[in-house]
Amino acid sequence: MSTALADLKARLGRIEDLKAASNVLSWDQETYMPPGGAEARAQQLSTLQTLAHEQFVADETGTLLDRAERNLDGADPLGDDASLIRVTRRDYERDRKLPTSLVAEMSKTVSEAKQAWKAARANDDFGRFAPLLRRIVNLNLQKAEALGYESEPYDALLDEYEPGMETATVADTFEKLREDLVPIVDAIAASQALDNAVLHRTFPVEKQKQFAHEVIKDLGYDFDRGREDVSAHPFTTSFSTGDVRLTTRYNESYFPAAFFSTLHEAGHGLYEQGIDDALDRTPLAEGTSLGMHESQSRLYENLVGRSRAFWSHYFTPLKEAFPDALGDTDLDTFYRAINRVEPSLIRVEADEVTYNLHIMLRFELERGLINQDIDVDALPELWREKMEDYLGVVPDTDADGVLQDVHWSLGAIGYFPTYALGNLMSVQLMEQIREDHPGLDEDLAGGRFGPLLDWLRAHVHQHGRKITAPDLLQRITGEELSAEPWLAYVRSKFGSVYDLG
Repeated sequence: MSTALADLKARLGRIEDLKAASNVLSWDQETYMPPGGAEARAQQLSTLQTLAHEQFVADETGTLLDRAERNLDGADPLGDDASLIRVTRRDYERDRKLPTSLVAEMSKTVSEAKQAWKAARANDDFGRFAPLLRRIVNLNLQKAEALGYESEPYDALLDEYEPGMETATVADTFEKLREDLVPIVDAIAASQALDNAVLHRTFPVEKQKQFAHEVIKDLGYDFDRGREDVSAHPFTTSFSTGDVRLTTRYNESYFPAAFFSTLHEAGHGLYEQGIDDALDRTPLAEGTSLGMHESQSRLYENLVGRSRAFWSHYFTPLKEAFPDALGDTDLDTFYRAINRVEPSLIRVEADEVTYNLHIMLRFELERGLINQDIDVDALPELWREKMEDYLGVVPDTDADGVLQDVHWSLGAIGYFPTYALGNLMSVQLMEQIREDHPGLDEDLAGGRFGPLLDWLRAHVHQHGRKITAPDLLQRITGEELSAEPWLAYVRSKFGSVYDLG
C-alpha cells in the first residue's frame, strides 16, 4: 500500500469513527435514552456530525485523494483501493457543496424532530410535529439548492439514497407499476376474502421475542455481532461489520407485526454483517444504495418469510410456541392468512400486493413538499384523500396516517421511493438465485438457509459500495431494473393463494 493511500485511509477511518459514535448516540436515542436527554442529545449529535463533515470536506481530504489517485495506475477498477478512491471522490465532491452550518442545523433539527414526532404520534397531535417538519422541508430545499439538480429539487435528495436515479424515472416506473397493479388488486378484491382471524389472537410478547430470535439466528444473523431491541419504529443501524443492531416493536394481539418486521430488519442486518471486513472504517462499508438494501429486507421478509416452503419448516415450532393461539390451525390456513391481501392503514404491516401503493402515496406527497406545491399543514387531509383513492381506506387518526412513519422526522426526504425499488430488485435477484440454485425451496423447507446467505454474501453483501446498484443488478442478473418480474411473481403467487385460475 502506498503512503498516500495509507494516509487517506487513516483520515477516512477517523471520520468514520465520528460517524459511528454519532450512530451509537442515535441508536440510544431511539431505544434507551430518557426523554429528558433530548435537548442535550440534539447538541451532541450536531457536534459529532458537524465535526465529521468538516473533517471530510477539508482541503486535506482532497489533497490526499489526489495523491492516492496518482498511484492507481494499473489497479483493478473494482478492487478495494480504486473503488475507495472513486466512491470517496464522489462523496467528497457532493459534500463539499453543503455548508457546514446547514449540516449542523439539519442535525440539530432532526434530533429535536424525532422527539417531537414520538410525542405527536403518541398523542395523535400533528400540530406538535408540523413546525419541525416545516423546518426540515426548508432545510432539504436548501440542501437541494446547494447540491444542484437538472430537472427538479427532489432529484438532488433522491440521489443521496439511490445514486444516479432521477425523479422522473421513479415517477414513470411507479405509473406503469400502478397500471398493472390495479387489475391484480381488483381481481383479488372480487374473490373470496381469506380469513386471518388466527393472526389476531393472543401471542405473548416474550414468546414472540424468543421465536423470532431463533429464526433470524437460523437465517444467519450473528448475535455475537448484533442485538435486537425495541423502538417506536423498527430500524437497523451499523457501527461496524462487528456491531449491527436491529429494533422492532411488538403487538401481543397480532403476530405478523413484530415477526415480519424482525425478518425485514434481519435482512438489512445480514447485508451489513456480510460486507467485507477489509472495507471497515471506510466509506465503502455500507450497502450500495437503499434500494439494494431494501431488496435484502424484502427478500427475507416476503420471498422467504411468507413462502410455503419456509413455513413447512417453522409452522410446527410456531404452534409449539403458541399452543393456545394456534393449536387448532393447520399450515394451509396459516399460510393463506399471512398472505391475505387487504388494503390497510399501516405501511409496515401492508401485504405484498398493496405495499407499493403506500410508497407511491408518500413519494407524491414529499415530492410536492419539495416542489412547494404542498404546504405542511395540508398533509393530514391530503394523506386521507390519497389513502382513500389508492387503497380505499381512511385513517381515523393522524397517528395511523401522516404520523405513522419516522422518516420525515429524520430529515430523510427522498428515501421512500427506495422501498418500492427494493421490492422490484428483490424478485429479480431471487429469480437469479433460483436459476443458480434450483433446490432453494427444498433447502428452505429443510431449514437450510446457508446456501441462500452464501449466494447473497458472494454476489451482493461483500461488495459494500464498491459497485453501484444499477451496475450490481446488471452484473448479477444481466438485466436493468424492471417491474415485470415482480408483477409476474405477484400474479403467480396470489393467483394460487386466491385460486384465481
